Amino acid sequence: MLTRRHFLGQAGATLVGAASAAPPGSPTAETSQPAWVRRPALAPVLARPDRLIDIAVCTRPFRAQGPRLEAQRLGRHTIVHHYGHGGSGWSLSWGWAQRALPLILATGERRIAVVGCGAIGLTTARMAQRAGLRVRIYAQERPPLAASMAATGWWSPDSRLCTAEHASPAWVHGWEQAARFSHRMFQQLLGLPGDPVQWIEGYTASDLPFDQPLPAPPGSDPEPDYAELEGRLADLRPRSRLLEPGEHPFRAAHVRRFGQFVFNLPAYSRLLYDDFLREGGEITTRRFDHLRELTGLRERTVVNATGYGARALCRDDSLVPIRGQTARLIPQPEVTYALIYRGHNVVMVPRRDGLVVQAQDPQDYGREALHPDRAASEAAVQRLAALFGA
Repeated sequence: MLTRRHFLGQAGATLVGAASAAPPGSPTAETSQPAWVRRPALAPVLARPDRLIDIAVCTRPFRAQGPRLEAQRLGRHTIVHHYGHGGSGWSLSWGWAQRALPLILATGERRIAVVGCGAIGLTTARMAQRAGLRVRIYAQERPPLAASMAATGWWSPDSRLCTAEHASPAWVHGWEQAARFSHRMFQQLLGLPGDPVQWIEGYTASDLPFDQPLPAPPGSDPEPDYAELEGRLADLRPRSRLLEPGEHPFRAAHVRRFGQFVFNLPAYSRLLYDDFLREGGEITTRRFDHLRELTGLRERTVVNATGYGARALCRDDSLVPIRGQTARLIPQPEVTYALIYRGHNVVMVPRRDGLVVQAQDPQDYGREALHPDRAASEAAVQRLAALFGA
Protein backbone atom coordinates (compact mmCIF):
# COMPACT_ATOMS: atom_id res chain seq x y z
CA MET A 1 0.00 0.00 0.00
CA LEU A 2 1.16 3.54 -0.71
CA THR A 3 1.63 5.95 2.16
CA ARG A 4 0.07 9.34 2.74
CA ARG A 5 3.27 11.03 1.62
CA HIS A 6 2.19 10.47 -2.00
CA PHE A 7 -1.20 12.14 -1.46
CA LEU A 8 -1.51 13.60 -4.93
CA GLY A 9 0.01 10.54 -6.54
CA GLN A 10 -2.12 7.95 -4.82
CA ALA A 11 -5.38 9.89 -4.77
CA GLY A 12 -6.91 7.80 -7.51
CA ALA A 13 -6.35 4.63 -5.54
CA THR A 14 -7.19 5.54 -1.95
CA LEU A 15 -8.85 8.96 -1.81
CA VAL A 16 -11.78 8.11 -4.01
CA GLY A 17 -12.44 4.61 -2.70
CA ALA A 18 -13.47 1.51 -4.59
CA ALA A 19 -14.71 1.87 -8.14
CA SER A 20 -17.73 0.23 -9.66
CA ALA A 21 -16.70 -0.05 -13.29
CA ALA A 22 -18.50 -1.78 -16.14
CA PRO A 23 -16.69 -4.69 -17.83
CA PRO A 24 -14.33 -3.50 -20.59
CA GLY A 25 -16.01 -3.28 -23.95
CA SER A 26 -19.54 -3.36 -22.60
CA PRO A 27 -21.95 -0.41 -22.80
CA THR A 28 -21.88 1.59 -19.58
CA ALA A 29 -24.95 2.75 -17.70
CA GLU A 30 -24.41 6.31 -18.87
CA THR A 31 -23.69 5.71 -22.56
CA SER A 32 -26.72 3.45 -22.82
CA GLN A 33 -29.04 6.11 -21.34
CA PRO A 34 -31.20 8.40 -23.47
CA ALA A 35 -29.50 11.65 -24.47
CA TRP A 36 -31.73 13.75 -22.22
CA VAL A 37 -30.41 12.08 -19.04
CA ARG A 38 -26.72 11.98 -20.00
CA ARG A 39 -24.23 14.24 -18.29
CA PRO A 40 -23.40 17.55 -19.96
CA ALA A 41 -19.95 17.96 -21.47
CA LEU A 42 -17.24 19.10 -19.07
CA ALA A 43 -16.02 22.63 -19.63
CA PRO A 44 -12.24 22.66 -20.18
CA VAL A 45 -9.98 24.43 -17.71
CA LEU A 46 -8.21 27.40 -19.28
CA ALA A 47 -4.92 26.32 -17.76
CA ARG A 48 -2.49 29.05 -18.79
CA PRO A 49 0.13 30.71 -16.60
CA ASP A 50 -1.00 34.16 -17.75
CA ARG A 51 -4.34 33.52 -15.98
CA LEU A 52 -2.71 33.21 -12.55
CA ILE A 53 -4.07 35.88 -10.22
CA ASP A 54 -2.68 34.88 -6.82
CA ILE A 55 -0.11 32.60 -5.17
CA ALA A 56 -0.29 31.78 -1.46
CA VAL A 57 1.98 29.79 0.83
CA CYS A 58 1.27 28.23 4.22
CA THR A 59 2.96 25.88 6.66
CA ARG A 60 1.09 22.76 7.70
CA PRO A 61 1.74 22.08 11.42
CA PHE A 62 2.50 18.33 11.54
CA ARG A 63 3.14 16.30 14.70
CA ALA A 64 4.05 12.63 14.40
CA GLN A 65 1.85 11.81 17.40
CA GLY A 66 -1.10 13.76 16.06
CA PRO A 67 -2.60 17.07 17.22
CA ARG A 68 -1.75 18.29 20.69
CA LEU A 69 -4.87 18.54 22.83
CA GLU A 70 -4.20 18.96 26.55
CA ALA A 71 -4.61 21.45 29.41
CA GLN A 72 -1.62 23.03 31.13
CA ARG A 73 -1.66 25.10 34.32
CA LEU A 74 0.42 28.27 34.28
CA GLY A 75 -0.04 30.14 37.54
CA ARG A 76 -3.71 31.10 37.77
CA HIS A 77 -4.32 30.38 34.08
CA THR A 78 -5.22 27.22 32.24
CA ILE A 79 -3.80 26.91 28.73
CA VAL A 80 -5.67 24.44 26.51
CA HIS A 81 -3.23 23.49 23.78
CA HIS A 82 -5.07 22.81 20.53
CA TYR A 83 -2.72 22.70 17.55
CA GLY A 84 -0.78 20.44 15.19
CA HIS A 85 -3.48 19.27 12.76
CA GLY A 86 -1.20 18.87 9.75
CA GLY A 87 -3.11 19.25 6.50
CA SER A 88 -6.47 18.50 8.12
CA GLY A 89 -7.19 21.73 9.98
CA TRP A 90 -10.31 22.77 8.06
CA SER A 91 -11.54 19.22 7.60
CA LEU A 92 -11.35 18.25 11.29
CA SER A 93 -11.98 21.67 12.83
CA TRP A 94 -15.49 21.07 14.19
CA GLY A 95 -14.76 17.58 15.48
CA TRP A 96 -11.52 18.53 17.21
CA ALA A 97 -13.16 21.64 18.67
CA GLN A 98 -15.80 19.34 20.15
CA ARG A 99 -13.02 17.26 21.70
CA ALA A 100 -11.42 20.40 23.16
CA LEU A 101 -14.66 21.65 24.70
CA PRO A 102 -14.61 19.40 27.83
CA LEU A 103 -11.12 20.68 28.70
CA ILE A 104 -12.38 24.24 28.37
CA LEU A 105 -15.56 23.69 30.40
CA ALA A 106 -13.65 21.84 33.13
CA THR A 107 -12.01 25.13 34.20
CA GLY A 108 -15.39 26.56 35.20
CA GLU A 109 -14.63 29.90 33.56
CA ARG A 110 -17.46 31.58 31.65
CA ARG A 111 -15.18 33.96 29.75
CA ILE A 112 -12.36 32.44 27.74
CA ALA A 113 -9.71 33.53 25.26
CA VAL A 114 -8.72 31.87 22.00
CA VAL A 115 -5.32 32.70 20.55
CA GLY A 116 -5.39 32.30 16.78
CA CYS A 117 -7.98 33.21 14.15
CA GLY A 118 -7.47 30.45 11.60
CA ALA A 119 -9.43 27.28 10.95
CA ILE A 120 -9.00 25.82 14.45
CA GLY A 121 -9.25 29.10 16.36
CA LEU A 122 -12.46 30.32 14.71
CA THR A 123 -14.21 26.97 14.96
CA THR A 124 -13.22 26.42 18.59
CA ALA A 125 -14.49 29.89 19.43
CA ARG A 126 -17.83 29.07 17.79
CA MET A 127 -18.14 25.79 19.69
CA ALA A 128 -17.42 27.60 22.97
CA GLN A 129 -20.11 30.18 22.16
CA ARG A 130 -22.60 27.38 21.50
CA ALA A 131 -21.80 26.11 24.98
CA GLY A 132 -22.77 29.48 26.44
CA LEU A 133 -19.30 30.96 26.95
CA ARG A 134 -18.12 34.50 26.22
CA VAL A 135 -15.13 34.42 23.89
CA ARG A 136 -12.44 36.88 22.92
CA ILE A 137 -10.02 36.00 20.09
CA TYR A 138 -6.48 37.34 20.19
CA ALA A 139 -4.68 37.16 16.87
CA GLN A 140 -1.94 38.85 14.91
CA GLU A 141 -3.76 38.11 11.64
CA ARG A 142 -7.36 37.36 10.82
CA PRO A 143 -9.08 36.22 7.61
CA PRO A 144 -8.31 36.71 4.81
CA LEU A 145 -4.69 37.04 5.99
CA ALA A 146 -4.66 34.07 8.40
CA ALA A 147 -2.23 31.35 7.32
CA SER A 148 -4.91 28.68 6.92
CA MET A 149 -6.56 30.74 4.17
CA ALA A 150 -3.85 29.43 1.80
CA ALA A 151 -5.34 25.92 1.93
CA THR A 152 -7.06 24.32 -1.05
CA GLY A 153 -10.39 23.89 0.74
CA TRP A 154 -10.36 20.14 0.07
CA TRP A 155 -12.02 17.67 2.45
CA SER A 156 -8.96 15.74 3.66
CA PRO A 157 -9.49 14.56 7.25
CA ASP A 158 -6.34 12.41 7.34
CA SER A 159 -3.86 14.56 5.43
CA ARG A 160 -0.46 14.38 7.13
CA LEU A 161 -2.12 14.09 10.53
CA CYS A 162 -0.35 11.26 12.37
CA THR A 163 2.25 8.59 11.71
CA ALA A 164 1.25 4.95 11.51
CA GLU A 165 3.22 4.05 14.65
CA HIS A 166 1.19 6.50 16.77
CA ALA A 167 -2.22 5.53 15.38
CA SER A 168 -3.36 3.31 18.26
CA PRO A 169 -6.89 1.87 18.17
CA ALA A 170 -8.02 4.43 20.77
CA TRP A 171 -6.49 7.31 18.81
CA VAL A 172 -8.05 6.12 15.55
CA HIS A 173 -11.45 5.83 17.23
CA GLY A 174 -11.21 9.42 18.48
CA TRP A 175 -10.15 10.61 15.04
CA GLU A 176 -13.07 8.86 13.38
CA GLN A 177 -15.58 10.34 15.81
CA ALA A 178 -14.14 13.81 15.21
CA ALA A 179 -14.16 13.38 11.42
CA ARG A 180 -17.78 12.23 11.40
CA PHE A 181 -18.87 15.10 13.64
CA SER A 182 -17.13 17.59 11.34
CA HIS A 183 -18.80 16.02 8.34
CA ARG A 184 -22.25 16.42 9.92
CA MET A 185 -21.54 20.07 10.66
CA PHE A 186 -20.45 20.72 7.10
CA GLN A 187 -23.59 19.06 5.76
CA GLN A 188 -25.63 21.66 7.65
CA LEU A 189 -23.85 24.46 5.77
CA LEU A 190 -24.79 23.21 2.31
CA GLY A 191 -26.94 25.53 0.21
CA LEU A 192 -26.17 28.73 2.11
CA PRO A 193 -25.51 31.97 0.19
CA GLY A 194 -22.04 32.02 -1.27
CA ASP A 195 -21.76 28.22 -1.10
CA PRO A 196 -19.40 28.15 1.90
CA VAL A 197 -19.49 24.35 1.64
CA GLN A 198 -20.54 22.32 -1.37
CA TRP A 199 -20.46 18.86 -2.90
CA ILE A 200 -18.77 18.61 -6.27
CA GLU A 201 -17.68 15.83 -8.58
CA GLY A 202 -14.02 15.23 -9.28
CA TYR A 203 -11.90 13.26 -11.70
CA THR A 204 -8.60 11.50 -11.10
CA ALA A 205 -6.56 11.07 -14.28
CA SER A 206 -3.64 8.67 -14.44
CA ASP A 207 -1.19 7.55 -17.08
CA LEU A 208 -0.73 4.25 -15.22
CA PRO A 209 -3.39 1.81 -13.96
CA PHE A 210 -4.69 2.77 -10.54
CA ASP A 211 -3.55 -0.50 -8.99
CA GLN A 212 0.03 0.13 -10.13
CA PRO A 213 2.24 1.91 -7.54
CA LEU A 214 3.94 5.11 -8.58
CA PRO A 215 7.70 5.55 -8.25
CA ALA A 216 8.90 8.08 -5.71
CA PRO A 217 9.49 11.50 -7.31
CA PRO A 218 13.18 12.17 -8.04
CA GLY A 219 14.86 14.20 -5.34
CA SER A 220 12.05 13.62 -2.83
CA ASP A 221 12.92 13.77 0.84
CA PRO A 222 11.90 10.87 3.05
CA GLU A 223 8.66 11.42 4.91
CA PRO A 224 7.21 9.28 7.69
CA ASP A 225 4.66 6.58 7.07
CA TYR A 226 1.40 8.41 7.67
CA ALA A 227 -1.57 6.58 9.12
CA GLU A 228 -4.02 5.46 6.42
CA LEU A 229 -7.38 6.38 7.92
CA GLU A 230 -9.81 7.62 5.30
CA GLY A 231 -11.04 4.14 4.40
CA ARG A 232 -12.95 4.20 7.68
CA LEU A 233 -15.08 7.02 6.25
CA ALA A 234 -15.94 5.34 2.95
CA ASP A 235 -19.67 5.50 3.72
CA LEU A 236 -19.55 9.31 3.82
CA ARG A 237 -18.84 9.80 0.12
CA PRO A 238 -20.38 8.43 -3.08
CA ARG A 239 -18.68 5.42 -4.63
CA SER A 240 -16.20 6.29 -7.32
CA ARG A 241 -16.49 4.95 -10.84
CA LEU A 242 -13.88 3.93 -13.40
CA LEU A 243 -14.72 5.59 -16.71
CA GLU A 244 -14.40 4.33 -20.25
CA PRO A 245 -12.30 6.37 -22.74
CA GLY A 246 -15.36 7.91 -24.38
CA GLU A 247 -16.84 9.10 -21.11
CA HIS A 248 -14.34 11.87 -20.38
CA PRO A 249 -12.36 14.49 -22.31
CA PHE A 250 -8.98 14.02 -20.62
CA ARG A 251 -5.79 12.92 -22.33
CA ALA A 252 -5.04 10.16 -19.85
CA ALA A 253 -5.32 6.40 -20.14
CA HIS A 254 -7.23 5.91 -16.89
CA VAL A 255 -9.84 8.13 -15.23
CA ARG A 256 -12.06 7.78 -12.16
CA ARG A 257 -14.97 10.00 -11.14
CA PHE A 258 -15.69 10.63 -7.45
CA GLY A 259 -17.65 12.91 -5.11
CA GLN A 260 -15.88 15.48 -2.94
CA PHE A 261 -16.54 18.08 -0.24
CA VAL A 262 -15.05 21.54 -0.97
CA PHE A 263 -14.87 24.64 1.21
CA ASN A 264 -15.05 28.02 -0.52
CA LEU A 265 -12.72 29.48 2.06
CA PRO A 266 -13.45 33.22 1.59
CA ALA A 267 -17.18 32.64 2.05
CA TYR A 268 -16.76 29.97 4.74
CA SER A 269 -14.29 31.92 6.88
CA ARG A 270 -16.44 35.06 6.55
CA LEU A 271 -19.45 33.04 7.74
CA LEU A 272 -17.55 31.83 10.83
CA TYR A 273 -16.16 35.30 11.49
CA ASP A 274 -19.50 37.08 11.16
CA ASP A 275 -21.34 34.47 13.26
CA PHE A 276 -18.69 34.83 15.95
CA LEU A 277 -19.15 38.61 16.13
CA ARG A 278 -22.95 38.35 15.88
CA GLU A 279 -23.05 36.21 19.01
CA GLY A 280 -21.06 38.69 21.07
CA GLY A 281 -17.52 37.59 20.25
CA GLU A 282 -14.67 40.08 20.45
CA ILE A 283 -11.37 40.19 18.56
CA THR A 284 -8.18 41.89 19.70
CA THR A 285 -5.11 42.25 17.47
CA ARG A 286 -2.08 41.12 19.44
CA ARG A 287 1.15 39.20 18.96
CA PHE A 288 2.59 36.76 21.52
CA ASP A 289 6.23 35.69 21.52
CA HIS A 290 6.31 33.45 24.58
CA LEU A 291 3.78 31.20 26.27
CA ARG A 292 4.19 33.07 29.58
CA GLU A 293 2.65 36.15 27.95
CA LEU A 294 -0.71 34.36 27.87
CA THR A 295 -0.83 34.55 31.68
CA GLY A 296 -1.21 38.33 31.38
CA LEU A 297 -4.62 38.01 29.72
CA ARG A 298 -7.75 38.88 31.69
CA GLU A 299 -9.32 35.55 30.69
CA ARG A 300 -7.97 32.73 32.84
CA THR A 301 -8.82 29.99 30.35
CA VAL A 302 -6.86 30.39 27.13
CA VAL A 303 -7.06 28.12 24.08
CA ASN A 304 -3.77 27.99 22.21
CA ALA A 305 -4.86 27.55 18.57
CA THR A 306 -1.77 29.04 16.94
CA GLY A 307 -1.05 26.25 14.44
CA TYR A 308 2.56 26.19 13.33
CA GLY A 309 3.10 29.35 15.38
CA ALA A 310 3.04 27.11 18.46
CA ARG A 311 6.53 25.86 17.56
CA ALA A 312 8.02 29.22 18.53
CA LEU A 313 5.39 30.18 21.11
CA CYS A 314 5.70 26.93 23.09
CA ARG A 315 9.24 26.03 22.04
CA ASP A 316 7.66 22.82 20.70
CA ASP A 317 10.16 21.03 18.46
CA SER A 318 7.71 18.20 17.85
CA LEU A 319 6.03 20.42 15.24
CA VAL A 320 7.39 19.76 11.76
CA PRO A 321 6.72 22.29 8.98
CA ILE A 322 5.29 21.02 5.70
CA ARG A 323 5.24 23.78 3.14
CA GLY A 324 2.20 24.13 0.92
CA GLN A 325 1.66 26.43 -2.05
CA THR A 326 -1.59 27.15 -3.86
CA ALA A 327 -2.29 29.36 -6.83
CA ARG A 328 -5.55 30.68 -8.24
CA LEU A 329 -6.54 30.97 -11.85
CA ILE A 330 -9.18 33.47 -13.00
CA PRO A 331 -12.61 32.10 -11.94
CA GLN A 332 -14.43 29.90 -14.45
CA PRO A 333 -18.00 29.43 -13.16
CA GLU A 334 -18.59 26.83 -15.87
CA VAL A 335 -15.89 24.56 -14.37
CA THR A 336 -17.69 22.76 -11.55
CA TYR A 337 -15.45 19.70 -11.11
CA ALA A 338 -12.18 18.97 -9.31
CA LEU A 339 -9.26 17.37 -11.08
CA ILE A 340 -6.26 15.34 -9.90
CA TYR A 341 -3.42 14.32 -12.20
CA ARG A 342 -2.03 11.27 -10.47
CA GLY A 343 1.73 10.99 -10.57
CA HIS A 344 2.16 14.58 -11.71
CA ASN A 345 1.68 16.23 -8.31
CA VAL A 346 -1.11 18.59 -9.29
CA VAL A 347 -4.68 19.05 -8.11
CA MET A 348 -7.28 21.61 -9.18
CA VAL A 349 -10.22 22.64 -7.01
CA PRO A 350 -13.00 24.88 -8.39
CA ARG A 351 -13.89 27.64 -5.96
CA ARG A 352 -15.89 30.80 -6.35
CA ASP A 353 -12.76 32.92 -5.95
CA GLY A 354 -10.91 31.06 -8.71
CA LEU A 355 -9.61 27.68 -9.78
CA VAL A 356 -7.17 26.66 -7.05
CA VAL A 357 -4.13 24.75 -8.31
CA GLN A 358 -1.89 23.03 -5.80
CA ALA A 359 1.48 21.50 -6.62
CA GLN A 360 3.14 19.39 -3.94
CA ASP A 361 6.91 19.72 -4.12
CA PRO A 362 8.71 16.49 -3.16
CA GLN A 363 10.95 18.51 -0.84
CA ASP A 364 8.21 20.37 1.06
CA TYR A 365 8.47 18.19 4.16
CA GLY A 366 10.48 20.03 6.81
CA ARG A 367 10.43 23.34 4.89
CA GLU A 368 8.96 26.48 6.42
CA ALA A 369 9.95 28.97 3.69
CA LEU A 370 6.98 31.23 2.95
CA HIS A 371 8.30 32.93 -0.17
CA PRO A 372 6.01 32.12 -3.14
CA ASP A 373 7.61 30.18 -5.99
CA ARG A 374 5.82 31.39 -9.12
CA ALA A 375 7.77 29.06 -11.39
CA ALA A 376 6.45 26.04 -9.47
CA SER A 377 2.84 27.19 -9.84
CA GLU A 378 3.31 27.94 -13.53
CA ALA A 379 4.74 24.46 -14.06
CA ALA A 380 1.75 22.93 -12.25
CA VAL A 381 -0.65 24.86 -14.48
CA GLN A 382 1.18 23.61 -17.56
CA ARG A 383 0.96 20.00 -16.34
CA LEU A 384 -2.76 20.55 -15.83
CA ALA A 385 -3.06 21.91 -19.38
CA ALA A 386 -1.53 18.69 -20.73
CA LEU A 387 -4.70 16.84 -19.73
CA PHE A 388 -6.73 18.90 -22.18
CA GLY A 389 -4.30 18.95 -25.12
CA ALA A 390 -4.64 21.77 -27.61
